[in-house]
Amino acid sequence: MKKSRGFTLIELMVVIVILGILAAVIAPRIPQFVNKAKEGRTKGNLGTLRSTLNIYYSDNDGIYPVDTLTATLVPKYIKKIPDVVCPGSHLDPIATVRADTTAGVLAPIDTSGWNYENTSTEDNWGDICVNCSLHKDNTNAATGSAWSSF
Repeated sequence: MKKSRGFTLIELMVVIVILGILAAVIAPRIPQFVNKAKEGRTKGNLGTLRSTLNIYYSDNDGIYPVDTLTATLVPKYIKKIPDVVCPGSHLDPIATVRADTTAGVLAPIDTSGWNYENTSTEDNWGDICVNCSLHKDNTNAATGSAWSSF
């Protein structure tokens, strides 16, 4: 009896159909996965900036920076100010820090980047957030949180 080598046409067709079904299910969700990765990156960068600010605060006897962070934090505390990537928005990745001039509350003006309270007389001195209130995170398009709330 001769042993056959390889696969039959039926076996190959079954594998192709299974791969096609998997591709049809997964392919439409790829953009959502990409957006969630960008969102996670921005939230991680925000955590990095907040930690850096806390280290600066500890090193300087309870004083936060009064500039837009680049001059005081780079390069001693952090290599560079990280980018903000707001998925699903019209804004490109940007690493600028805006000094907030609105009294009493961080008030983003939706230019992307970071929004930092640098006025020492404000109660929220040292707070930093994403400078975008128009767009929501990807947890739920209807009930997600505005980027400025992180």
